[in-house]
Amino acid sequence: MMLFIIIVTYIKPIEEIDRFLVNHRAFLETYYIKGQFIASGPLNPRTGGILISKGKSKQELLDIFNNDPFHIHGIATYEVMEFNPVKYHEAFKPFIDGL
Repeated sequence: MMLFIIIVTYIKPIEEIDRFLVNHRAFLETYYIKGQFIASGPLNPRTGGILISKGKSKQELLDIFNNDPFHIHGIATYEVMEFNPVKYHEAFKPFIDGL
C-alpha cells in the first residue's frame, strides 16, 4: 500500500456541485468504512477538494473515482499524486504502519 493525495477540481458552477454533494459524500463514506480513505474536505474557496488515501496504485484510485457522482456527471476532475510520508505526527502512525 502507498499514500496518495487526490486533488479534486470543480469544472462546473458550485450550484451544480451542490446538487450532487450528498451522493458524493455517500460515495466517499464507502471507502472510509473500508479504511482506504483517511481524510477529505473542500478547498477554501470552494474550487475543489483534497483527499488523502491509501491505495495499491494510482490506477486503482482513478478506477475508484470513476464511480464518484462528481465524475459520472462530469463536474470534477481528479489529479492523483503518490507520496512517501517520511515525517508525520505520532497520531498518524497507525495509518503509516498499515501501509
